[in-house]
Amino acid sequence: MRLCICLMPLGKLAWPVVKPLTEHEIRTAFVNCTKGQAKRLYVPRDLADRPWDDLDFLGWHDPQAPDRAYLVAELDGHPSALALRRPSPVAGQARRGMCSICLTTHSDVSLMVAPKAGKAGQQGNSVGTYLCADLACSLYVRGKRDAGAGARLHESLTLEEKIERTVANLAAFVARVTA
Repeated sequence: MRLCICLMPLGKLAWPVVKPLTEHEIRTAFVNCTKGQAKRLYVPRDLADRPWDDLDFLGWHDPQAPDRAYLVAELDGHPSALALRRPSPVAGQARRGMCSICLTTHSDVSLMVAPKAGKAGQQGNSVGTYLCADLACSLYVRGKRDAGAGARLHESLTLEEKIERTVANLAAFVARVTA
């Protein structure tokens, strides 16, 4: 199965179109872990069942390690994948938060921390951002997944502009990891 996220011009805006990447291509796209770690990490087996036309990036969790998450997006013409960590959920501490990528507000937002790429990451430096814990930002923006009452603030932006903003926020996070 192949997954690739390409930006197709739509006037001044960019509309993400998802195309497949092989598992090997996903593994080689990781920028903040070793080749050995990328080779051993969990890649979903249900790639064919993902809603590709509605995704700006592919995000998933390791079912054997709930504190590990991964995402891959095509930025600047090539795929970039990040290994992420999130704190274990604490019972009884559900609070609403806002995702820094899609700007959805709900109780399922988590601080995701990515080791920096290269020498900085080897020295223990990391970058964090608040993300939808299920990594379904694309679906929230498009209204394909409901995060509950008040999750999406009313905006005068078009759907295309919201998608463009989501992709720009994601690109900024990836740039902070790779800087």
